[in-house]
Amino acid sequence: MTMNEPEINVGILSAPVINFKLQGDFTCPAGGVVTGAGSVSYAGGKVEWRGQLFDAVEFRPAGGCASVFQLEAVTIGVGFHWERKESQKFAGSLRVIPDVAAGCCVAINRVAVDEYLKSVISSEMSAGSSPALLQAHAVVSRSWLLRQLADRGKYRSAESVRRSVAVVDGREVDEIVKWYDREDHTLFDVCADDHCQRYQGLTRQTSPAVAAAVDATKGMVLTFSGEICDARFSKCCGGKSETFGNCWEDAPHPYLEPVDDCDDSGDIFCCNPPAEVIGQVLNGYDCESPDFYEWEERYSAAELSKLVKERSGIDFGEIRELRPLTRGASGRIGRLLVEGTRHSAVVGKELEIRRWLSPSHLKSSWFDVERTAGGDFLLRGRGWGHGVGMCQIGAAVMGSRGYDMRAILHHYFPKAELTKIY
Repeated sequence: MTMNEPEINVGILSAPVINFKLQGDFTCPAGGVVTGAGSVSYAGGKVEWRGQLFDAVEFRPAGGCASVFQLEAVTIGVGFHWERKESQKFAGSLRVIPDVAAGCCVAINRVAVDEYLKSVISSEMSAGSSPALLQAHAVVSRSWLLRQLADRGKYRSAESVRRSVAVVDGREVDEIVKWYDREDHTLFDVCADDHCQRYQGLTRQTSPAVAAAVDATKGMVLTFSGEICDARFSKCCGGKSETFGNCWEDAPHPYLEPVDDCDDSGDIFCCNPPAEVIGQVLNGYDCESPDFYEWEERYSAAELSKLVKERSGIDFGEIRELRPLTRGASGRIGRLLVEGTRHSAVVGKELEIRRWLSPSHLKSSWFDVERTAGGDFLLRGRGWGHGVGMCQIGAAVMGSRGYDMRAILHHYFPKAELTKIY
């Protein structure tokens, strides 16, 4: 299994008008050599630039590393509590195409895989992380990305939904099982936000250590039975990683088996690490959520009923009960009964549960439900994210304790092999 280093198309920004700045010389088939500030806009299924209409406009760097471009008002953290807009710089080409269905333009960055990874690793965590963690993350992120490219065309829907009827306590209730996974983006390979992997271009490349980690692992991926692994990662597993099927489609992934996130003595890696290790993993906006190994959320019955109605689109009336029906290997809930005075339903999988029970996303679906003496719903939880694959905070602790890249990867993916493919 060998290949040349691929290039990928990353969807950065969608808007009716896109403002950009070309720093250095770029070539454009529609306009020769171009530099400086400019804008494009959507016009009747075309891209309008300099008063002319095009099917697409592409700006290709002509000055090597000196040619980069900047995009204004790029949204990061879509749907999360830290959502905001930033100006971001990128290496590679800028391609703008029309999205007729949405009535807007789409800015796409065409960039080599390893250049992309240098940003992903810094965007997902602090560039000051240990070399072992940065190298391990480079391998995991590269594996995930190349698996996406290999599977392109297999996933056609924007989401997967299964509606049926469940029997609970001898009565029938609606069941809504929904997951969000490797669906195809039709206009580009991957997006730049948490839905795929955080990619914020040169804006987050803040340390030579990141480039060194990507270069040191160039072309290395995790494989199982001769195929690239669909490697996954989350912020904090909470002490045990989760199975693939509890979060996404019911498909076997033997290399994503549950792992106790601890050393031989039972000391849990991701449990309350020192601040200097947390600072390696979490960027500034991630640190706005300081509790990740153990956390609590409290809602009054009225607050919860209003929230679930807004997030699910279903009027349950007053919520009377939240009851976990199934849990995965880590303890994350896969199916949750929501019992109300007007309606009852079972919801899954883990991300849909998290979306129903928070204005943005609950940290994880690994939680217990208590009713307080005053009638409030108290959710006591563990972990941050789906928990499948590598635990970023656990891996950071391992790196700080002297484990190398291979040891980290073997801990979280014990059945996978490290393979160099380019």
